[in-house]
Amino acid sequence: MTHALVTGANGFIGAHVVRAALDAGIQVRAMVRRDSDQRSLDGLPIEIVHGDLTNTSSVERALAGIDTLFNVAARYDLSRRARRDAYRVNVDGARQLMHAALRAQVDRVVHTSSVAAIGPPTDPARPADERQWAQVEDAPGPYEETKILSERIVHELVADESLPAVCVLPTAPIGPLDLKPTPTGRLIRDAANGSMPAYIRSAGLNVVHVRDVAIGHINAATMGRVGERYILGHCEGNLSLHEIIQRAASFGGGSPPRIPFPSTVAFAAALIDEFLLSALTRQQPRATIAGVRLARQRQFFDCRKAIEELQLPQTGLDETFNEAVTWFQKVSQ
Repeated sequence: MTHALVTGANGFIGAHVVRAALDAGIQVRAMVRRDSDQRSLDGLPIEIVHGDLTNTSSVERALAGIDTLFNVAARYDLSRRARRDAYRVNVDGARQLMHAALRAQVDRVVHTSSVAAIGPPTDPARPADERQWAQVEDAPGPYEETKILSERIVHELVADESLPAVCVLPTAPIGPLDLKPTPTGRLIRDAANGSMPAYIRSAGLNVVHVRDVAIGHINAATMGRVGERYILGHCEGNLSLHEIIQRAASFGGGSPPRIPFPSTVAFAAALIDEFLLSALTRQQPRATIAGVRLARQRQFFDCRKAIEELQLPQTGLDETFNEAVTWFQKVSQ
């Protein structure tokens, strides 16, 4: 592996994959949309190309001379109004990119899926692992639907066209360079500064340092088995929402909320936010229907496969939360 293309290179995970690839001595070509925010790539010794997953000619140009493809690009938006774009980028774009990779005869593809394609544990007493598949009809929203469908496309092409692909499924990464921020990043930021009034008792996530997730991508290209899927998370990262909030608040100096919020009330608030307030203000909704549906679940996962086969790093949770909170405090100054 000497020349890699990273799609979605300016995104939260993508920017860290670029850095991990550079640290491994790989020449990186970063594909981003022309009008996108590229601050996360400032000063890096990389080649930047402009393109869109749904534009075949731009994808083919980006793949020229590339031996390894990291497909990190995705439309990550939990709101229902993003449905059309989510399907266009995450499903149609992924399909076109994988076919272009076959034509370019790349040596290895690492496709960034999501634990949304696994779903919450079917047995509440046992974290879910890679053997479990979520069903599209059960998905909380369009983002989750499209991540299931796009990973299925990759596995079909592995079986039918010998696509040399490995799928990696990040849990809930946190850390520096979360510029937008992501939904999990907003949770950490708000908990750290004490601006979260309440929480949903039933919610839970597997939290992992984004840097570990990025290294997991690089290792998947050299250590991963073609056709396999690997959960990129933390072996001790299965935390309730209340535990996540308390940890973030302790590092940020904020006051954690003490009141558990009924999910029915949260769902009603999300309905109003998505279909009324965000439409009137033309701003991203703070609460989404899919987000509340996810918050009713404990998204706990077994990450041992990636730890054993990909040597996935396991940065301590205290260091992980501290770096994430410090990042948000720094950018808010």
